[in-house]
Amino acid sequence: MTLRLSAVLALVALLAACAHRPPATVPALLDRVLPTPVLMLGEQHDAAEHQALQRDVVEALARRDQLAALVMEMIEQGRSTQGLPSDANEQRVREALAWTDQGGWPWSIYGPVVMAAVRSGVPVIGGNLPRAQMRNAMGDAVLDDSVSSSVLQRQRDAIRESHCNLLPESQIAPMTRIQLARDKTLAQTAVQAVIPGKTVVLVAGNGHVKRDLGVPLHLPAGVDHKVVMAQAGSAAEAAAPTADAVWTTPALAPRDHCAELKQQMQKR
Repeated sequence: MTLRLSAVLALVALLAACAHRPPATVPALLDRVLPTPVLMLGEQHDAAEHQALQRDVVEALARRDQLAALVMEMIEQGRSTQGLPSDANEQRVREALAWTDQGGWPWSIYGPVVMAAVRSGVPVIGGNLPRAQMRNAMGDAVLDDSVSSSVLQRQRDAIRESHCNLLPESQIAPMTRIQLARDKTLAQTAVQAVIPGKTVVLVAGNGHVKRDLGVPLHLPAGVDHKVVMAQAGSAAEAAAPTADAVWTTPALAPRDHCAELKQQMQKR
């Protein structure tokens, strides 16, 4: 190998490493992914640093007058703060969004993200499939054709793994359809909120925003978007191929999610 070729290959490797190097600050992150009409922020739901990132991104875009809307997985489609004044108190905001802690999304964690958008004068919009529509989605075989056969299989495998192989096989296909319906609903909601020259921020779990598996597959052709996945600890390396940027945070304390899930299922 010649010296010149060695230098070229070394430069290519360096550039590749830089492309996947996590941005150190929110401004650096935005410089990497903007402009884009839709910015997807994936999270691990139990990592407080990820909700802090969402708040900081919302506030940074608002300061630039580039924030179109905040769409959230944590709120059902059809709910919105549209029409509320920017100084609305938290109680009014929660009522508009039908937000209760019993829904599994603690206000103490997500409230700062929501209120950052409200205070900036942009709407917070529910993007998740309404619970009332879930039963119909479970039996809607048309959803199986909304993605390729390989993506469908990977979604089914993900449902099995995320439920620690505790689900009966008969539930895998119906629950996968709910996941697909959620991705489709999130995509539709984000697109409807697009304003030329500004950015819709979509907040959802990492499984929903993966470029090769989730919401991006359900966007209409030609709708530009960027994906940022927030990952705790060593899991960040696995996220890089399916996102435009990865925001790394410290590793979380170990938890036996499967033992917790098994206990919950036994109680039911």
